[in-house]
Amino acid sequence: MSDLPSWCTLVRAPNPGPMTLEGTNSYRLRARDGAVVVDPGPLVEEHLQRVAAQGPVVLILLTHGHPDHAEGARRFHQLTGAPIRAQDPALCLDADPLTSHEAALDVPGLALRVLSTPGHTADSVSFLVNDPGRPGVLTGDTVLGRGTTVVAHPDGRLGPYLESLVRLRGLSATVCSGRRLLVLPGHGPVLPDLAAAARHYLEHREQRLAQVRGAVAAGAVSVQEVLERVYADVDSQLWDAAALSVRAQLDYLAEQGRGRG
Repeated sequence: MSDLPSWCTLVRAPNPGPMTLEGTNSYRLRARDGAVVVDPGPLVEEHLQRVAAQGPVVLILLTHGHPDHAEGARRFHQLTGAPIRAQDPALCLDADPLTSHEAALDVPGLALRVLSTPGHTADSVSFLVNDPGRPGVLTGDTVLGRGTTVVAHPDGRLGPYLESLVRLRGLSATVCSGRRLLVLPGHGPVLPDLAAAARHYLEHREQRLAQVRGAVAAGAVSVQEVLERVYADVDSQLWDAAALSVRAQLDYLAEQGRGRG
């Protein structure tokens, strides 16, 4: 893919669908002694073999624990011998969990940092590659290449998600000397500007919150009633996922209400 930076290769898993778009994006990041693979993807042997066949792997990183990103990680470890690191200790193998925001990861030849970006799930992280030529952030499901993501209630929460988007929006200015950051998402195409993408996501969330407030004020009580009023423009195939976001939005509004009290 011509829009990818030189330090990265994308291998897309054959699991397309309404939630996964064209499929899960597995990334190989070039380091001195081999590759760092971010999100090996689902347990699809052909896909895992294809990612492993491209050369030695020194580290496996997971953006979060959803099966379409992490289910194949242990099999990929068997194929490569590389340790697995994630924020959730249960997903790790032969390595410590990821803990600190903006912590540098010790990978010779690759300027790599972990970013804590909870919200889609509690364990969601992103990864910054601060390359001097074309820096970028691997965002998992926190920012997608097309459309918007689900706040996967109850594990995912809207308050932390909004805070994560604000951090990503400001990352270029605070960490990368104002350089524009590529978005390398867990699904969909690469985007040219992380700040613009995060800003769009924040605007979308504010619009949805206003619509949910309006639906509740108009008498909507159940999640289904809010869905019918607010998500009428969304394909009904996605309503089960949208219901998770509605629950997260209602919880967030309740928390805000308690905070004002």
